[in-house]
Amino acid sequence: MIISHKYRFIFLKTKKTAGTSIEIALSRVCGEEDIITPISPEDEDVRRDLGYRGAQKHLSPMWDYGFRDVARLLIRRKKKLRYYNHISAREVRRLIGEGTWNDYYKFCFERNPWDRVISFYYWQYKSEPRPSISEFLDSDMPLMLKKKGFELYTIDGKVVVNRVCLFENLKEELERIRVQLGLTEELVLPKSKSSFRKDKRSYREILDEKQKEKIRNLFSEEIALYGYEF
Repeated sequence: MIISHKYRFIFLKTKKTAGTSIEIALSRVCGEEDIITPISPEDEDVRRDLGYRGAQKHLSPMWDYGFRDVARLLIRRKKKLRYYNHISAREVRRLIGEGTWNDYYKFCFERNPWDRVISFYYWQYKSEPRPSISEFLDSDMPLMLKKKGFELYTIDGKVVVNRVCLFENLKEELERIRVQLGLTEELVLPKSKSSFRKDKRSYREILDEKQKEKIRNLFSEEIALYGYEF
């Protein structure tokens, strides 16, 4: 997640939509007062090697610490986060206030739910043995994915960002964002989290009819809003 005061935008990071790569690309244009949340150590290495800004301004001030936060700091040396990776629109709006929320350009990315679920499945279980697709769909994992997607950029079921960009049109969407924000250089994505999946089959080749319908029912709002088809 990024809040750029320099360019007056808020990027909400949904899961399995190239969010980390987009976040790294956007870090290049951020100023020293902008809020950038931490990513994995490996991805932070990518960001640092590119010479972009890393995580900054995301920690809670000490006055926001409770007893448990202090104990965690003393025992585990773990500081309290105020802003974090997949933070929701509701929480960001609460933290920055209605004025800034309304003034800044807000965007995120969405992805074909069937494709997104399969991508998440292989990301969650990077090696064998892994549960079957049916077992995975019967778990709480797909619901968690929805919470880090549609439920992240909506409040009470209403989309509250200025634009929901589509993963399928990634290059065109990034150019649209570049123009909207007034950036002078193209947003170039680094390669991130792309080497773990060996099964390159399309979701159409993987999912059976029952599995397809289960995903359709869970992600019905996204499918209706963006016209996704199996």
